Amino acid sequence: MAKSLLVLRHAEAGHYSGDDHARTLTSRGQEQARGVGRWLLDSSLWPEMTVVSDAMRTRQTCIWVGSELGDKAATPSLDPRLYQASARQLLSVVNETPESVESLLVVAHMPGVQDLSMELASVHSDEQVVFTMAEHWPPGGLAIFQVDKPWAELDGRDAVLTQFRTPAE
Repeated sequence: MAKSLLVLRHAEAGHYSGDDHARTLTSRGQEQARGVGRWLLDSSLWPEMTVVSDAMRTRQTCIWVGSELGDKAATPSLDPRLYQASARQLLSVVNETPESVESLLVVAHMPGVQDLSMELASVHSDEQVVFTMAEHWPPGGLAIFQVDKPWAELDGRDAVLTQFRTPAE
């Protein structure tokens, strides 16, 4: 059975004021995150496992998504390695996912989320969806992949990008 990998960029955060790690979501960002949660719930794509950067804006994004998922929300795991992580660093965290997990949500930052998603998108991905994702990944953007191999074996061009959702949708 295919697994799902959900890659989410944190929702809109306030302007940088000296401590990037402590930046919080704007009220618009809170609504974006709630919208992601509602969409996941309506699409029956609730994650069994959630890993989140330990930055405040990713944690808050996860909280607002989870508030919409209610009892379908997985208990998030904070992972400091996801803060400002490269595609390869993000992938190494994904590779550690237990094989029993069928749906994984990763909440992290640009450019890592976009770079990871571009790296994972296989030739079987919807070409237009890949182009849309490559062109612009706004705060609250969500890539949905179908994964047909063990998490530990994901290495690039081996997951099918099926959807890319933005807060405007």
